[in-house]
This record gives sequence, C-alpha cells and structure tokens, in this order.
Amino acid sequence: MNSTALWTILNIVLLVVIVPVVVLLLRDVVRPATEIKRTAAALAEAGPVLSRHLDHVIDFAQTQQLVHQTVGGLARYGAVLDRLL
Repeated sequence: MNSTALWTILNIVLLVVIVPVVVLLLRDVVRPATEIKRTAAALAEAGPVLSRHLDHVIDFAQTQQLVHQTVGGLARYGAVLDRLL
C-alpha cells in the first residue's frame, strides 16, 4: 500500500467519522448557549418590571423598627395595668 492510498483512507475516515462527531458535539454546545441567550434576554426585559416590586423593601426595615417600638410600648402598658389592677 503506497502513501497516497493511506492518505486517501485517512481522509475518508476523517470525513465519515470525525467530522460528524465534531458537528454533533458542536450542536450540543451551541443549543444550550442559544437557550441561555434567550433566557438572558427575557430576564433583561423583565428586570425593570420586577425591580418596581422591590422598591418598598426599604420600608420593611422601618416597619420592623416600628414593630419593636410598639412591642416595647405594649409591654410597658401591660406592666402599668398589672400595677393598677
């Protein structure tokens, strides 16, 4: 078998076996990448809408502080009632 025949066989193996495997692997990588791109675009579109719902999160800290003050006031009020009754 001469060198040219060997190269021809190797080229056929390359075209028949290796190239389809590479194409299948590339397809398996590209498909999730395009899904990630679509998901990122959807999140970027929905981001401003969702962030409006988070504007009042800052108020929760003040609400928590007011609840603590109210609980403290109720405890003092209950102590005074115990002394009176």
